Amino acid sequence: MVMEIANASSPEVFILLGFSSRPSLETILFVLVLGFYVVSLLGNGTIILVSCVDVHLHTPMYFFLANLSFLDIGFTTSIIPQLLVNLWGPQKTISYGGCMVQFYISHWLGATECVLLAVMSYDRYAAICRPLHYTVTMHPRLCLSLAFISCLGGLINSMVGSTLTMLLPLCGNNRMDHFLCEMPLIMQLACVDTSLNEVEMYVASFIFVVLPLGLILVSYGHITRAVLKIRSAEGRRKAFNTCSSHVAVVALFYGSIIFMYLQPAKSNSHERGKFLALFYTVVTPMLNSLIYTLRNRDVKKALRRLVLEKSCGFAGTRGHI
Repeated sequence: MVMEIANASSPEVFILLGFSSRPSLETILFVLVLGFYVVSLLGNGTIILVSCVDVHLHTPMYFFLANLSFLDIGFTTSIIPQLLVNLWGPQKTISYGGCMVQFYISHWLGATECVLLAVMSYDRYAAICRPLHYTVTMHPRLCLSLAFISCLGGLINSMVGSTLTMLLPLCGNNRMDHFLCEMPLIMQLACVDTSLNEVEMYVASFIFVVLPLGLILVSYGHITRAVLKIRSAEGRRKAFNTCSSHVAVVALFYGSIIFMYLQPAKSNSHERGKFLALFYTVVTPMLNSLIYTLRNRDVKKALRRLVLEKSCGFAGTRGHI
């Protein structure tokens, strides 16, 4: 019965107003978003490639990093192509089915990334605070299990929250002042009480945003205490450098997501929310890849080895010819 009501009142398309109130800005945003997206794909794709190909990177840290890069590629791809279409042309619409797909995938991968970042902080804790037991603690089976649990948790969160939201009767309302399908915005279109949905959203935010962030802070509290006990300045520097990339990614990710998701569903700060969401969906995944490729010595060395091997192989092939 609920499904029939929702289907009867659901529009065939949603109008995503996005940045249409600023036409002069749309062309600039199109170029910037396309550039960031290409860099994000190349950067994250490179991380996945070197993590799989280079045997020196077959460690828990780079296994989780490759998973993070895969999530970033999937998350951005679920949102940015539609954003580029709407920025470029006069059509500002997305089909109901397209909105559902974007909704489910983005929430699934976003929640998974929250949990995965907490898993990565535990990996750093084990490496720095318990180095002698690290290989025993972070064995391949545990790493696979943690990655699977992260993915499954994100999927369950998306299935529950997204389904409850998409079942809301919209009574023909289809205009969203945003560039993507978002839970609070669809709740604003609903013509029924959304208290249950808001409770679910806050509970999910606590489980998938606050709890993982708490685990990250606890892990880094122990890491900081362990590093400060190291007597040599060089040892402390190496230990902090090991975690610096992850800390930077966590700061970028949670700095934007906390503000964006832990706000009332009926909030009127549309413009600020749109630009914050743009940063979260476009800029952050690109910066993640740059942080881990430009700041990480192991990844840079792996890239050099890969390039040299390909260059030598190409030169050898030409020599035989």
